[in-house]
This record gives sequence, C-alpha cells and structure tokens, in this order.
Amino acid sequence: MASETGGHQTYYVPEQSKFPFLATIGLGMFILGAGFTMNNIKAGAESPMSWLLPVGFAFFIAVLWNWFGATIRENRAGLNSPQLKKSYVLGMQWFIFSEVMFFAAFFGALFYVRFFVVPWLGGEGDHGLANRLWQGFQATWPPAQTPQEAVEAAGGAQLMAKQAQYAAPAHVVGWMGIPLLNTILLVTSSVTVHFAHTALKANKRSALNLWLAVTLILGFVFVGFQAYEYHHAYTELGLTLASGIYGSTFFLLTGFHGFHVCLGAVMLTVMFLRASTKGHFTPEDHFGFEAASWYWHFVDVVWICLFLFVYIL
Repeated sequence: MASETGGHQTYYVPEQSKFPFLATIGLGMFILGAGFTMNNIKAGAESPMSWLLPVGFAFFIAVLWNWFGATIRENRAGLNSPQLKKSYVLGMQWFIFSEVMFFAAFFGALFYVRFFVVPWLGGEGDHGLANRLWQGFQATWPPAQTPQEAVEAAGGAQLMAKQAQYAAPAHVVGWMGIPLLNTILLVTSSVTVHFAHTALKANKRSALNLWLAVTLILGFVFVGFQAYEYHHAYTELGLTLASGIYGSTFFLLTGFHGFHVCLGAVMLTVMFLRASTKGHFTPEDHFGFEAASWYWHFVDVVWICLFLFVYIL
C-alpha cells in the first residue's frame, strides 16, 4: 500500500510469489516440446517427449491466468501505488519495444536477402563471384528458380537428394484480394479499438462494449482470411516453407504476425469480458485495457509494413 513518509512515497512491494518460477517451468516445457516435435516431424518419427508441447503450453497458460488474476485483485483492492502502476506502463512499453526488435530482425533478414544475397548469387556486386557456384541463376525477386534449380536446368549435376530439394513457387501471392482486404480489416480494427478507448474515458460503457466487440470480430475475421490464404498458397500456388528463401521469409513474417494478432485478440477478449461482465475499468484507472490497445495498434503497424514490403514491393 502506498503511503507518504517524509515527503516521499513508499513503494508497494508485493509479497513473494511462486508465479514467476512456475511460468519459467511451463515455458521451458513448451520450448522443449516444440523442439522435440519439430525434429520428429522432420525425421518422420515419433518421440515419447512430444507430450511436453501441449502440457507445457497448458501449464504456462494456467499460470498466467492465475498470475494476472492476482494482479487484478491487488489493483482493485487499492494495493497498487502510483509508482507501481508506472512500472506497469514502463514494462508494457519495453515489452512492445522488444517485439519491435523481434520483427525488425525478420524484416532485416528479408532486406538483406533481397537486396544483397540474391544479387550476389546472380553475379552482381563485389561478392558476385558466388555465381560461379550457381551458374545460370538469375537474380529476380521473388526468385523464379532456386539456385539449385537453375544449375540443374543448365545441365549441372544434382546437388542434393530429391527429397531435400527446394523448389521455387509456381506463383506468388499478390497484394490484391485477401491481403488488401485484411489490411482494410486490421486498419479498421485499430480505429474501432480507439473508439472503445475514447468511450471508456468518457465512461460510456455501452459504447465501450460495442466498439470492443466490433474490434474482436474484425480481428478474428482477419485470422480466418489469413488461414484461408495459407491453404490457398500451399494447395494451389505451390508456395510453402520449402519454396526457397521467398517461401521461408513469407511464412515466417506473416506467420509470426498472425500469431501476434491471435495474442492481441485474446488480450482484447479478456478486456471485453472484464468490462462487460465484471464492470472493470474506470475512466481514471484502466491500464489493463490501455496496454491491450497499445499492443493491438502495434500489430496493425507491423501488418502495414508487411503489406508494403512483402506483398507490394
């Protein structure tokens, strides 16, 4: 509890908690399970350790559910001082910054491959000597052929076993259609969550619930369209994770973004349930909602960058 001592505010220190330790265990189990599962899929075998993936994930979510619940109860009991609330703000800001750096690494990889590596393999620039290993490869983006396909088309020896080959996609995903529609959906959802935030600050509960529900609908429709796009790419366009560097960068960037959209939608769903069923949040105290809205704006900005650099350019 915050108090004043000698003109200085006493910082509230929560009691010792087991939640960080338990969350570490759950996340560790999840990561180990994911590693075992991916290696097993690649090897075409089964492992008795694959159960770590679903169990670790479920355990981690259960810990977060109880941890966040305890935090909410402390705040509603008036235990959180202004300094502690400020630490929540700074923590969320640093979390979003870490996410910015996460996507910056993938965008950086896309930029490096597209504007440096592919031209080098095509014989351009100071490192163009690499073309001697992949004669016949033409530097285009997306690549019309993988370097291996170019060599073999020119009569070169087969470089890898047939099952290990990477094949360029028959078609690429254009920006019209689903990508453009998803851009409209996500940008619109950023506007509607802002309307919900404005309604909350004006203490208009009905408008808050309405605009938040609209935001959730738009977000989940976006995820549905992206799932359909993935199915279309795999079954009709020949665009898969094995489609050379274009397929890898496309699915890593859009896939991780889709995961973050799902995470943001879950966060906003919790905020919607808290606001509509529990009556949580006031115009003066609603950082939980504000943090979720910040995160939603962040995934919207990332998608705009994806739409520009992956689909259009």
